[in-house]
Amino acid sequence: MKILLKNNSEQPIYEQIKQQVKENILKGIVAPGEHLPSMRELAQDLSVSVITTKRAYEDLEKDGFVYTIRGKGTFVKEQDSNILKEKQFIVIESYAKSMAKEAKTIGMSLSELVDILSLIYEEEE
Repeated sequence: MKILLKNNSEQPIYEQIKQQVKENILKGIVAPGEHLPSMRELAQDLSVSVITTKRAYEDLEKDGFVYTIRGKGTFVKEQDSNILKEKQFIVIESYAKSMAKEAKTIGMSLSELVDILSLIYEEEE
């Protein structure tokens, strides 16, 4: 599992870690039951604070993507990928509602909003 951090991103480091681990789980790159690097190992590999990796792992556990066994480590939780994707659709829908509301507040047209989203979507690949 490879995690690439962008220091110039507006997204906090812990959020970047969380998002990329989640993406690896949803795409099947990291299999259910697979052992993830310890918080300390990951922090060292990424040159970040252990507090940062701890927050990412705690959020992933809260969201139901991983589980931790004290003294053994953090593992990918076995789940139905369709349920995980449905959870993500709900999150994306919530973000889309917020975006639409903000766009309407400043009088932005739907086509302008779609253009911005398209640019961002293609930029992230």
